[in-house]
Amino acid sequence: MPDAIREPATVPSPPPATAPSPPTTSPPAPTRPRSPYVQLFATPGALAFTLGNLIARLPMGMFSVSAVIMIAGARGSYALAGAVTATGLAATAVVAPWTARLVDRYGQARIAVPATTVAVCGSLALLLCVHYGAPDWTLFAAYAATATTPNTGGMSRARWAHLLKGDPAALHTANSFEQAADELCYMLGPVLAAFLCGALFPEAGTLTGAVLLLTGVLVFAAQRSTQPPAQGRTTGKSPLRARGMPVLLASFLATGAVFGSMEVVTIAFADEGGHQAAAGGVLALQAAGSCVAGLVFGAVRPGGPAARRHPVCVAAMTVLMGLPLLAAALTGSLLVLAGALLVAGMATAPTMVTGMTLVQSRTPEGQLNEGMTLAVTGLLGGIACGAAAGGSAVERLGPTAGYAVPVIASACALALALAGYARGRRP
Repeated sequence: MPDAIREPATVPSPPPATAPSPPTTSPPAPTRPRSPYVQLFATPGALAFTLGNLIARLPMGMFSVSAVIMIAGARGSYALAGAVTATGLAATAVVAPWTARLVDRYGQARIAVPATTVAVCGSLALLLCVHYGAPDWTLFAAYAATATTPNTGGMSRARWAHLLKGDPAALHTANSFEQAADELCYMLGPVLAAFLCGALFPEAGTLTGAVLLLTGVLVFAAQRSTQPPAQGRTTGKSPLRARGMPVLLASFLATGAVFGSMEVVTIAFADEGGHQAAAGGVLALQAAGSCVAGLVFGAVRPGGPAARRHPVCVAAMTVLMGLPLLAAALTGSLLVLAGALLVAGMATAPTMVTGMTLVQSRTPEGQLNEGMTLAVTGLLGGIACGAAAGGSAVERLGPTAGYAVPVIASACALALALAGYARGRRP
């Protein structure tokens, strides 16, 4: 028997090829949403026209204070200084809507630059008349010429409305920023004017304001790519006759009375306590509260239409305007009053933002600058009336009781806002 034949050794077969497993990747980290203000200024050209607008807007809080210091120092009469500035305010109320109508018709750059040039010449003429002792009537004529100053805040809002058409959330943020910028300029302007007039020479505030205004408007007007197109002659009705506008403008008038009366009464309250020099700082706190509230309000998505939000904001302002009255009546402390004004000021920016949004929505096409300038004119008229009413209340009843005037004015604004809302809901 032959030896057993060995079977050949089997070679193990290689394992079947398998497809390489894809590399494990971690899911992308969630990106944080950008701030609405970052998105806002990512709009091409927005940063450039905003810079020019802020430079041009700062003197708006400087001119009246500078004029009072300059005229009172040279002529020794605060009555004359107040009369001159009041004349300029009245002239602005008449001329500003016509200037805005020309801006809508022919374009911002074409009208704003020559109008600003005339206004700057008026400021310089006032400076020279005061410095060289010209007759009193020349002061009134020179300051009245400054009424051609264009509404730079309104032109800036018109640009945002043009650039952000169809995006109400972004437009809400833009309007909130513009209101915060208004508060900031009106807070810093008087402080800067008083510093320049005191540290340098009495005419320094007016001279600096004129240079800043002209420079800012030139920078602003140079940004042609973002300006709304000129509308030419329009056949539509005036914004004053648009549906809902008369009641809305009356509400702006009452809101202006809140601001004007609060300023006069606070100065009187500080003076009565022997702290007149601190009055400016106390009022600045109110503007600071409004500025911060405006920025926060702009970062929040608007809930519901502006027509419904506006009465709510005015109601909040009416409630918070009672805080200074309580602080003055219960404590008599300027420090406590300052805190109350800081909190009360937080309601003014949302009120103004929703109000301006309503103006934009109710103004006829092609007349946006005129519509917003009418709103500003209403505010200025209200400030003048509120200052007069506040001063009268202080003289008759005292500074503490004078704080009832802003409460009454804000209650009137609330009644008008509610009436406008009710009328807007009618078919």
